[in-house]
Amino acid sequence: MQQWDIFTYRDLFRGERLLSLVSALALLGIAYLAEHFANAYAFNYMLLPTSNHVGDLILDVIPVVDLNFIIIEGAFLAIALGALLVFSQPRTILFSLKAIALFIVIRAFFISLTHVGIHPDNIVPGYGLFDAMYSYLNFQTGLFFSGHTGLPFLMALVFWERPYMRYALIALSGVFAVAVLLAHIHYSIDVFAAPFMAYGIFAIAKHLFPRDYKLSKPALG
Repeated sequence: MQQWDIFTYRDLFRGERLLSLVSALALLGIAYLAEHFANAYAFNYMLLPTSNHVGDLILDVIPVVDLNFIIIEGAFLAIALGALLVFSQPRTILFSLKAIALFIVIRAFFISLTHVGIHPDNIVPGYGLFDAMYSYLNFQTGLFFSGHTGLPFLMALVFWERPYMRYALIALSGVFAVAVLLAHIHYSIDVFAAPFMAYGIFAIAKHLFPRDYKLSKPALG
């Protein structure tokens, strides 16, 4: 029997765990700054005439479908539900925040390396509130690798011992993968590489934060 309620928020704000929480939040802040500047750099680079789109085995044959309601509103809803999921399980907070921060930093690094123009048939964000927030956060600028696909897969690995969470998060990753391909806002390599990148980041996070990872696992009783 899994006892996830033994560890409480009171335990999280004690001694070394409090220091770990502060460091997790700091890492998350640094990760956001890294992503912001990487996306801004990538966006400016994409405007150069030397940054052209390339052919893609899948995008060249599938129709273009406007799925912004999934890609934009769905992404914000997934973030909100993901935060609720993490914070409803206090023992998972430290490792989850650090793994997410590591994911963001590594993705920012890859975004900064090679610059390819976005596919010309891509569906651009609209003019609503969520579209404006999405554009401000530069979610559609970085191409490799797909955050829509990779982040839910990373969280599925974090919650692997909870089957219904695992399957729901993997399914969400799949839905986002199909959506960003049909909307032509990611190349197929960005999408198909994302789960492998997420798994590698998960393995690195386990190595860097072993105590937090051990804490995130359910106690057996």
